[in-house]
Amino acid sequence: MLTQHINTNSLNPRDKKIIYSGLFIVASVGWLYMFYMAWAMQNMHLVDMWMPPVGSARTWTGYDFFMLFMMWFTMMIAMMTPTVVPMVMMFTTVNKAKKKKQQPYAPTWLFLSGYLLAWGLFSLIVSLIQWPLHGSGLLNPMMDSRSYLLSGGILILAGIYQFTSLKDVCLDQCRTPLGFIMTSWKDGRIGALKMGLHHGLFCVGCCWALMLILFAVGVMNMLWVILITLFVLLEKILPIPSELMRKITGIALVIWGVYWLSLYS
Repeated sequence: MLTQHINTNSLNPRDKKIIYSGLFIVASVGWLYMFYMAWAMQNMHLVDMWMPPVGSARTWTGYDFFMLFMMWFTMMIAMMTPTVVPMVMMFTTVNKAKKKKQQPYAPTWLFLSGYLLAWGLFSLIVSLIQWPLHGSGLLNPMMDSRSYLLSGGILILAGIYQFTSLKDVCLDQCRTPLGFIMTSWKDGRIGALKMGLHHGLFCVGCCWALMLILFAVGVMNMLWVILITLFVLLEKILPIPSELMRKITGIALVIWGVYWLSLYS
């Protein structure tokens, strides 16, 4: 029976080291790949770098779409793995307690796999969105926006979403690991995978509009990739009312978007 007295500090140092090390490795692989891609795009004279077809210059192939999907999925792994640490630690704590009581338990990596699967689904959808943006020439080969209208519209959309009830519900689930565990626990290995997927979908619901900002500022703009990652992390863990954060960032994004629309002619 899960209780309000669950505390991640009950994990022994060895368990904590394993969890932190595993999450660090997963995130690091993603970040290293992203930095390499950003470097390669700026130094194409040195490396053979895949670039998305633009306009009618070349027809999209299955390989092109696969590379685009892998770019987004790797980016989501890099950006979102650090933000799920509190939830993973809570899941592991409960699992350890169940194991000591000889109750069904499951490896933590199954929960993480389900979580990343949710972001894999998001990566598939956002790749389907980006594909026609290249075909219409709204994004250049470097994956930067060519349209103030596109950029401004995305920023306004992201700002408005910060005020919605769906954002509030999803963010609340991301900010309260214990609450999610107590209401969504499922036993067994399949249960752990489903829990990870369930929580991942809440995180997608919380952050999808923020991720789309990359279409406005540059999909491979590593400065903004880092800034959005930090903001998502702070949005989840800062001990200040979530409503205040949502309203401040929502207003700022809408103002920024309106400014960019004013440049459209």
